[in-house]
Amino acid sequence: FVGLSLSYSLSLNTCQTFLTRWQCTLANYIISVERLKQFTNLPSEPAAIVDDHRPPHSWPAKGRIDFQDLKIKYRRDSPLVLKGITCAFEACKRVGVVGRTGSGKTTLISALFRLVEPASGKILIDGLDVCSIGLRDLRNKLSIIPQEPTLFKGTIRSNLDPLGVYSDHEIWEAIEKCQLKTTIQGLPNLLDSTVSDEGGNWSAGQRQLFCLGRVLLRKNRILVLDEATASIDSATDAVLQKVIRKEFSNCTVITVAHRVPTVTDSDLVMVLSYGKLLEYDKPSRLMETNSSFAKLVAEYWANCNTTTH
Repeated sequence: FVGLSLSYSLSLNTCQTFLTRWQCTLANYIISVERLKQFTNLPSEPAAIVDDHRPPHSWPAKGRIDFQDLKIKYRRDSPLVLKGITCAFEACKRVGVVGRTGSGKTTLISALFRLVEPASGKILIDGLDVCSIGLRDLRNKLSIIPQEPTLFKGTIRSNLDPLGVYSDHEIWEAIEKCQLKTTIQGLPNLLDSTVSDEGGNWSAGQRQLFCLGRVLLRKNRILVLDEATASIDSATDAVLQKVIRKEFSNCTVITVAHRVPTVTDSDLVMVLSYGKLLEYDKPSRLMETNSSFAKLVAEYWANCNTTTH
């Protein structure tokens, strides 16, 4: 009787294992179907090009950005993420955007690139409503150096100039400016040297400099640094800041700052909190008062000292 009971218990254990695996597989299939259903219900992106409303070839000539009562929400039934932002980024100025996690910094940049559409309000670049033109016409005129640089499997040339628009001379000029020339000249295939998937054969700092090379080639009037120095070493950070000051002095440069002191030399600083604009002024003036910006800077250095000790 004992032996028979053990035999049945082993069989039951096997059946239970099979049923558990089958249940997990079924759950995965159901989730896959749900995701496909969600994907098919996603609204289409706006048109890449609006034929009857294309911006002039020289647009933007200055690079002034106006936010007019900008309100953003990610879903129709969700609360506002940006709650009526109104301010202007003057042409050729360096503007820092700071705030705690969840303050709306990334959402502001997403709205500028139209990764998310305004619930109400407008964004004007040199007086032109960005929502009135096609996505390609807009995004071709904006440059960004992201926090996590992206490289693609291919060559150095294809990563810097994926559309094959620029000459080798122009590419080498950009490489020299971002201080990668010596490294690339040491490679046997030069511009045709291999870049592995996600740039795995290049360091994080070098990948960031590749992104800098891309924006140098584009020569757009508006450049966004989306916490671009948060994950690189101080030497690469110094190179990045030096090149940006020199090569983009006549451009509007927007810096979304993770390390708050990196924007203290900006012309203007915008402080966001829970989707609202708290302060917008010269950093020197904000540091002289008991401002939110001054508190963020003091808090940053206090945390640094705590970490050091």
